[in-house]
Amino acid sequence: MMSTGRSQIWRRRSGLTFWIRAGLILIIVIFIWVQMSFVDFGRNPGSFSDFNESQAAILSMVPVVLHKFLATKPKNGTNLGLNGSYNNLGFYKANLNISDIKRSIAQYNIQQTIYNEDIFGPLQNDSIVIVIQIHDRITYLRHLIISLAQARGISQALLVFSHDFYDEEINSLIQSVDFCKVIQIFYPYSIQTHPHEFPGEDPSDCPRDIKKDKALQMKCNNALYPDLYGHYREAKFTQTKHHWWWKVNRVFNQLEVTRNHTGLVLFLEEDHYVAEDFIHVLKLMERTCKEACRHCNILSLGTYLKTYNYFGDSKKKEAALRTKHQLKKTFAEIQPSWTFQVLPSLYQHPQKVEITPWISSKHNMGMAFNRTTWNEIVKCAAYFCKYDDYNWDWSLQHISQNCLKQKLHAMVARGPRVFHIGECGVHHKKDNCGSTAVISKVQKVLRAAKRHLYPDYLILTYAAVLKKNKLRKGNGGWGDHRDHKLCLGMTIR
Repeated sequence: MMSTGRSQIWRRRSGLTFWIRAGLILIIVIFIWVQMSFVDFGRNPGSFSDFNESQAAILSMVPVVLHKFLATKPKNGTNLGLNGSYNNLGFYKANLNISDIKRSIAQYNIQQTIYNEDIFGPLQNDSIVIVIQIHDRITYLRHLIISLAQARGISQALLVFSHDFYDEEINSLIQSVDFCKVIQIFYPYSIQTHPHEFPGEDPSDCPRDIKKDKALQMKCNNALYPDLYGHYREAKFTQTKHHWWWKVNRVFNQLEVTRNHTGLVLFLEEDHYVAEDFIHVLKLMERTCKEACRHCNILSLGTYLKTYNYFGDSKKKEAALRTKHQLKKTFAEIQPSWTFQVLPSLYQHPQKVEITPWISSKHNMGMAFNRTTWNEIVKCAAYFCKYDDYNWDWSLQHISQNCLKQKLHAMVARGPRVFHIGECGVHHKKDNCGSTAVISKVQKVLRAAKRHLYPDYLILTYAAVLKKNKLRKGNGGWGDHRDHKLCLGMTIR
């Protein structure tokens, strides 16, 4: 009996040991699998590992005092007395309805509050007014603000943030700017405030791709007005042009602080990034125009990447150059590698600026002009508002070619002082629209170019004269007469 008992006990212990060992083996296997998964994840260019490295690289080049513009802050919910709740990250999210948003927008636009005016004094006539068009990409906006904060002479400027999307977190960020004067303006006819009626998407509007005869049978709102390609309007595309025209009219003719300002107005967007000497260069260009290029009426600080190095991978470039057909295909499919091989070619002659007819696709980034130029442009409002193209820059090109007595001529900085850091835009969407990889590379370019900044003088060069400047057909998207009417209604002469 004793022997049988010991045998049973031994068998029970053996079974227990087996399960313990099996459990340990399973734990080890899971552990190894998890580790291997993280290794593979780290090898992915868009992985969390690379994300952390990118964030660390960016942070290392941002002065500690400016880290505050990168920090998201919880909101107490007391602003404007709106009800709200906390999300799963612990940040306050206001539950804004359309009426609340419209009321807040009207309040901002009526009050025209200028933040920090008590610190930096009133706007001077020779000060730069910087107008920034904003939608909802707060990550890029944070870095634009950081770049502006590091610019020499920024304390004398006025930042005008022009919104077409109302967001409390964005408002909080902008109102935390403490290095210059700031004002916010809000486009009042946005899709956000008109989600189910014009200028948003009215349910009774014609579908984009419906044929005109079918639209007439349906009796949809805008059946009579397809664009030149036979398509009907899409609000998400028309808004940008409306917003651009509204903000320029508002800055030059409505805002108390700027309606008598005759100095330069610089136009940026939320996904731009500026060099620290951009104000210095802009003023130098303005002075040079008065002395040596009186017909220059637009100054341009930005240069698109493709103008100097679009393809970073030489193999891809070779493949793209085999045939024109393949070039077109590859150019559409391969995204910019952002290798930024702009040094020393562009910055070895930091004094160089080019005089050229203004071309919308090349000179629309970081462009500046004054009231004299605006007064000529606004006379051609009908050409802008009725031109069948949903792009504001193409519409401005149309004005230059068909209406202005003196066409638009640009003085362009060969070494760019404004960079585009956004991975996505109206025309292109990707999975990583919030990527900050480009920001890090722009920071490195500017660090490498630091000794080339702040030129003492400018050297003028002239673009080759084109034998034939062919008038371009518009891109469409702007055939609806309601858009024409709204745009003209925002025009103030």
